[in-house]
Amino acid sequence: MSTMTKLIKTIAFAAAIGCATWGFSYATAPAYDGTTGITYGKAFAPARDDHVDFHIWYPATPGGRTVTVGGNGVFYGTAAGRNAPHTGDRYPMILISHGAGGNAGQFGWIAATLAQAGYVVVLPNHPGTTSRNASAQAAVRVWERPKDITAVINEVTGNPEAYPFIDTTQIATLGFSAGGYTAIALAGARVDPDALQTFCDDGDHGMSDCAFLERGGVDLHAMDLSPASQDLRDPRIDTAVIIDPGIVETLTKESLSEIDIPLLIINLGDEEKVPAGVYAREAAETIATATYQIVPDATHFSFLAECKAKGAAILANEGEPDLLCDDAGGQSRADIHAKLRTFIVSYLDTVVWDQTPVATASLTQN
Repeated sequence: MSTMTKLIKTIAFAAAIGCATWGFSYATAPAYDGTTGITYGKAFAPARDDHVDFHIWYPATPGGRTVTVGGNGVFYGTAAGRNAPHTGDRYPMILISHGAGGNAGQFGWIAATLAQAGYVVVLPNHPGTTSRNASAQAAVRVWERPKDITAVINEVTGNPEAYPFIDTTQIATLGFSAGGYTAIALAGARVDPDALQTFCDDGDHGMSDCAFLERGGVDLHAMDLSPASQDLRDPRIDTAVIIDPGIVETLTKESLSEIDIPLLIINLGDEEKVPAGVYAREAAETIATATYQIVPDATHFSFLAECKAKGAAILANEGEPDLLCDDAGGQSRADIHAKLRTFIVSYLDTVVWDQTPVATASLTQN
């Protein structure tokens, strides 16, 4: 037997054991008695010629099995009901875009809150910029990320029988860091390719992005970045919440001035300490329909899930250059999250639409 054949069989056996273990764990998990359901889906993304997987958080009734979404040795996860019954209503959809190197599971803390507030929350994993599936080359192809979101919207709107609990006439996005760029691009912002090409010429803008590209052997001047200038707006999106948007300095003022949907743009940290690479006040002031908000005494990474006691040490041992578990020091990440929950839910509830669920005759379990 060849070494490759042995390797394939070993991987297949390990995968089978993993699936069997997960199946046993799920079957023996306690029944869920809360009101936040979780399920999963996938959408074909033409730009990638592949599928994008996504999480779906939704208002639920007790039932299904209790699972923890997104937890690991570094970050706390969030409890939800796997396949918990739907309530029988339809709710607006919020699509959340994670940052580069992040993943859908990191945002259960805000997804669960939004589901409890009467929204269906859909979180895709962006191929090439997701935990354990990230590269510097993929990170530069920023234009692929908004197309992932559009592909997911196409999946949901094109298959209403599979998602009868989603009111597709009311759609919003929420994005953090690279996901913040994703959300503002979907609102109509366009990148100046020349500005992107020279982005790393004068330092790292207070972030680690350019160092990451250098370690990955990426020379922005050697790349064709013209696709970054395309209009990626999705007119089905009614509003967006944008938090510390990446490469905000490269967005053209003309495109920002043409955005006509309401936006909430948030920077994390004392204003004079917000990294230049994500500092968004000027962009917000260029958009007539934008509201700008500062969350002081925080850091860029305060939007990530809460860290466990040994989380920072684990990251340091793994050589992670960013201080993902550090906040500014004056308040805990839990307190920062509480403020962000209030800002985000209040904005969506009062500025965009009334929270009135649309009743449906019957719902099938997805």
